Amino acid sequence: MSYKTILVHVDRTPHLADRLAIAAALAERDDGHLVCAAMTGVSRYLYHNETVDEQDPHLALHLNYLREQAQAALAACAPQLAQARLRSCERRVIDDDAATGLSLHARCADLVVIGQNDPQRAAPAILGDLPGHVVMHAGRPVLLVPYAGLAGNVNGNGAGVGRHILIGWDGGKEAARAVTAALPLLQRAAHVHLAIFDEEPGGPAGEQAGADIAQYLARHGVASETVVRHVKRQGLFTQSPAIGDAMLGLAAELGCDLLVLGAYGHSRLRETLLGGVTRNVLAATTLPVLMAH
Repeated sequence: MSYKTILVHVDRTPHLADRLAIAAALAERDDGHLVCAAMTGVSRYLYHNETVDEQDPHLALHLNYLREQAQAALAACAPQLAQARLRSCERRVIDDDAATGLSLHARCADLVVIGQNDPQRAAPAILGDLPGHVVMHAGRPVLLVPYAGLAGNVNGNGAGVGRHILIGWDGGKEAARAVTAALPLLQRAAHVHLAIFDEEPGGPAGEQAGADIAQYLARHGVASETVVRHVKRQGLFTQSPAIGDAMLGLAAELGCDLLVLGAYGHSRLRETLLGGVTRNVLAATTLPVLMAH
């Protein structure tokens, strides 16, 4: 298994270089194809609206401007991409909003690389939950790159991502999909830790916690070490964010450079109203996260 087609989101944010570095390094490692996609930001549904005339000179002028901006973002990537030893690479301008466009084009990719929302940069409401939307609707694993940049033992060209991986395991189908999607990285990792979190001591995670998934990984040539941590329940509905904080804390403690996590094991509505591991990690992570739903 390998990442033969990688889709990376291209925009005008100052953190794009890290995103490109990771995507290019992964594509180069698997001799794969890199797709750099820049969105115009105009929803595809606008073109389905019979009341909208694309030939209207004012609208056409605005659409051309947006396409030129997307082209400029792709052109700015050229010097960095030229330094990567890629088998093949293409640059696409997509007439769509970022959330829908990335989700649709991800269907023909093995992995999607996007950036974490930067709280210091105002974004339109439609982009407010871009990572969460793509994770939910792409149907492909998503690698989230933190807006704070690549730190610690991850070098500047992105090649260091995946040397020390932490897997958040809860036995759910989302976690299983994330582990399977991460196998190309797990098989190359120097260290893999399998993290299991109980809400209270004496919960379901006992001495044999994670034994089956550890054996599954071993059959794929991945040696792992299981870490069981207990998280105190903070209330009837607030245990999940505590698990997210504990998982990120463990990743920092172990010096991990990648977190593998199943996304939205509960409904997005429940996580929006009550909080949850996925929302907590999406907002607070400072290391790359590979998620699958």
